[in-house]
Amino acid sequence: MTERAYKYRFYPTVSQENLLRRTMGCVRLVYNKALATRTKAWYEKQERIDYKQTSSLLTNWKKTDELDFLNEVSCVPLQQCWRHLQKADATPRRRQAQGNAHQASFC
Repeated sequence: MTERAYKYRFYPTVSQENLLRRTMGCVRLVYNKALATRTKAWYEKQERIDYKQTSSLLTNWKKTDELDFLNEVSCVPLQQCWRHLQKADATPRRRQAQGNAHQASFC
């Protein structure tokens, strides 16, 4: 079986570029807020926050006046960053349970 690699480049319009910048900024903000919330919950109460709880946090954040701009972008990338955070949190424990906690993988 032969493997092939393809490189693609796209040239967004000005409006598409603005939407991409807004979306990535919102994703970064939501990820950092979620990470801070999960870290605070763990260090203060030793409780884990799962995907369902963080999803309801996102809904509540969108209802606040200071974060209402989150409604301007698609919810899909925002929810996807929750999944990435959930997976990143679970991976070290899974590795530790398998006995190979010190291994790293690079994509």
